[in-house]
Amino acid sequence: MTTSAPITQDLVTIPRKLPEGPLNLVGLTRTAMQAALVDAGTPERQAKMRCGQIWQWIYHRGVRDFAQMTNLSKDYRALLAERFVIALPEVVSKQVSADGTRKYLMRIAGGHEVETVYIPETDRGTLCISSQVGCTLTCSFCHTGTQRLVRNLTAGEIVGQIMVARDDLGEWVKPGEAMGERPRLLSNVVLMGMGEPLYNFDNVRDAMKITMDGEGIALSRRRITLSTSGVVPEIARTAEEIGCLLAVSFHATTDEVRDGLVPINKKWNIETLLGALRDYPKLSNSERITFEYVMLKGVNDSDADARRLVQLIRGIPAKINLIPFNEWPGAPYERSDWDRIESFADIVYKAGYASPIRTPRGEDIMAACGQLKSATERARKSRKEIAAETGTGAQGPV
Repeated sequence: MTTSAPITQDLVTIPRKLPEGPLNLVGLTRTAMQAALVDAGTPERQAKMRCGQIWQWIYHRGVRDFAQMTNLSKDYRALLAERFVIALPEVVSKQVSADGTRKYLMRIAGGHEVETVYIPETDRGTLCISSQVGCTLTCSFCHTGTQRLVRNLTAGEIVGQIMVARDDLGEWVKPGEAMGERPRLLSNVVLMGMGEPLYNFDNVRDAMKITMDGEGIALSRRRITLSTSGVVPEIARTAEEIGCLLAVSFHATTDEVRDGLVPINKKWNIETLLGALRDYPKLSNSERITFEYVMLKGVNDSDADARRLVQLIRGIPAKINLIPFNEWPGAPYERSDWDRIESFADIVYKAGYASPIRTPRGEDIMAACGQLKSATERARKSRKEIAAETGTGAQGPV
């Protein structure tokens, strides 16, 4: 399903260029960077080559100082330094969990803050990045949803989170070193942090195109997963313009329950959402869709829910990630008992679907799934205020 115009929110994305300042090259697509170089005085016949050289310095080697770009003339480096900057989000704080998870609080233009989480595993390193400051969806089980939406992130602020994490991990290619010579510490990216990615489509798309570019960060589309709560009109566009793996915050098997957990369901219900998802794997050449399902005690964790789930997704290449609820201050739900989660997983598995139970990571630093929220916002919210904003009482959605 496609639309003539993208689904967006009435938000202003902070421009890449302030009126009195230089242009930030981070977040520009190759086409936009070439145009900017021409505007700065680069001869058009040289613009593509110069763009490629600068691109490799920024995204392959992680260089921030034009003076270090030694395959460019000194005069040209001086011109670049006068007209452009290579700027990333500022790291306000870094916390490291007992399990090795790292949570970064980053400050962006306007003094706003977002959180980014790096999760190391034996066979991969996954970075969970944000696409908006706050979130508009108010999913009642999610801490991020209790922070009011402020604005979209720019493409530079999105890809900048990846670059900051690579700085911290020391993962840029060093002089004389070939790409792939060392195992990648940051091998996967998931758009599962703050915000709904499909409400900031253009910036997310541009940032992921930069991330996938083979002459830079060079993560394949199968190493990138975009998670949506179900912005139906943008799902086909995601397949066509990004082509990454797709995850869906599903969390319920009836519209009545999902309306309370994921309010966007009132706009695009389960039947409508599943209709859009059935075409996604073939449009994007993806192997399967991931259904994310948070396990909430007495709300969505019965055997009947598990059986309904496998009936609903029948015919869709899929796996189901079962997520034990990660509690946060004022949360209106409890985590399902472990034997209940295992029983649910067993029903799904016997129906022919992979049903891994996600191991909670970084809970001790509030870095687990559904716990992200900028520290300044978290500090100023009381339990009563959180409940009031989410429209929940002590037991669940009103």
